[in-house]
Amino acid sequence: MRAFRVFALSALATLSLLVGTTSAASAAPRAITKYVALGDSYTVGVGTYGYDDPNDPCRRGPFAYPRLWAAAHPATAFTEASCSGADTTDVLSTQIPLVTPDTSLVTIQVGGNDAGFVDVLVGCTFGSDADCVTRTQVASEVVRTTVSPALQKTYAAIRANAPSARVIVIGYPRIYKPGGTCFGQLSAPKQAAINASADVLATVTANQAAAAGFTFLDARTTFSGHEICTSDWYLTALEIFKLNESFHPNKKGHQFGYFAPLNAITG
Repeated sequence: MRAFRVFALSALATLSLLVGTTSAASAAPRAITKYVALGDSYTVGVGTYGYDDPNDPCRRGPFAYPRLWAAAHPATAFTEASCSGADTTDVLSTQIPLVTPDTSLVTIQVGGNDAGFVDVLVGCTFGSDADCVTRTQVASEVVRTTVSPALQKTYAAIRANAPSARVIVIGYPRIYKPGGTCFGQLSAPKQAAINASADVLATVTANQAAAAGFTFLDARTTFSGHEICTSDWYLTALEIFKLNESFHPNKKGHQFGYFAPLNAITG
């Protein structure tokens, strides 16, 4: 009887080790063999002043964080579906079809154009403080009521196309350092209003990402201390004669605000 008990305990211990080993193996991260980047102007590198073809409306360039990630992982097949100006409708119709069942990594950055933040920033540039506050408040309400369900639909479509892919939702940063001042930039009330609307978009995006089971990369954190009007900007400032370059991540923003934390997440 004692011998049987010893044998049973030994077998149980062996089984426990096997189960533990199996669980650890199943929990191991899946190798990334195919990466698809989805998104808008923040994704393709607008603001880096380097483009494959300046006349191409998508304005893709070599300094964008998806390109940096792909260059660091040359064994991974890379599809750049992102395009400047894209909103969730564009992503659903023209970008997500490029996400296939063999896709193992997807990054998605979208929502700013749905909320009309380009118009908000232009309006804040040329309008009064009160007008800017009103514009940002309207945009924030659009985020809550319209962008939120649009993101939910977009994330569901990604999961449907690539059931086993790791999906990382990339957020937008705050534009200005709170209380920061620098020559020729927007007033403090405008800066605060723009940052507040960025917070609303980040919160909604993070919530929808969590609901979908996706990872959220919060750019408010990774760009912290490097907003416009700090000593080391990760963003382009207001450029009157190049408005389409204004308020976008520069080369440092893509390298350190996006690529570095993305690479830390994926390995």
